Amino acid sequence: MTTPEIAPLHEDLTFHGPLSEERATRLIHSLHPLDGAHVVDVGCGWAEFLLRTLEAAPTATGTGVDLDATAIAHAQATAEARGLAARVSLEVADVAQWQPASPADVIVVNGASQVWGGDPLQHTANALTAAKNLLNQRGKLLLGEGFWEREPTDEQLAAMPIPRDQYGSLADLVDLAHAHGYRLLAVEQASLDEWDVFENGHALARERWLRDHPDSEHAAEVREKADRHRTFRLRGWRGTLGLAYLTLQAP
Repeated sequence: MTTPEIAPLHEDLTFHGPLSEERATRLIHSLHPLDGAHVVDVGCGWAEFLLRTLEAAPTATGTGVDLDATAIAHAQATAEARGLAARVSLEVADVAQWQPASPADVIVVNGASQVWGGDPLQHTANALTAAKNLLNQRGKLLLGEGFWEREPTDEQLAAMPIPRDQYGSLADLVDLAHAHGYRLLAVEQASLDEWDVFENGHALARERWLRDHPDSEHAAEVREKADRHRTFRLRGWRGTLGLAYLTLQAP
């Protein structure tokens, strides 16, 4: 049985992550100066953050890379509608196999450290290493990465697909970045409200589909996925898993 098409997340969310417009503006400012800079967003989704960065820096250029062809197509249409198409390249590609034409001034890895594959316990370290290899010597990395806001209980860990050792504390995350040679310029973390907006947007498309297709042969499959994700969220990570935004100076 082929899973039916569910409405893409960009129909209900501005950013593909727990990120408000106000925080996005601050994060972009933390990357300044961006005059003449080239910004690369790996795992960019529909590239909303990248496009807003280019809007805030009229002489900057950008590249967005993601495996999701639907998201990239939406990003391209958005870039054209905003008059940014000449300054951005949007590519459907496997980041682990992708190489830029030249080193970037800014790399954005926002909730996407898994794009380089490998052991989940090494995703953050892999992203820090890979970004370093993509950046010029005075470049910056904006890393959006998970951490434990509080130690998860055994019951929470049993309810979500995240091993305890995949993340540490926020201080541990910053220390890991420093161990890879970066220097911390700024740190923020997503609020519970930002998480709820993001998770509600994730859930809405499936629930809307179930409402509109109650007798579909796929209904049980879609309902099971929706219920599983709700369990992950409400019995697992809500209020426990955080997302930090680190602006880092490259080595």
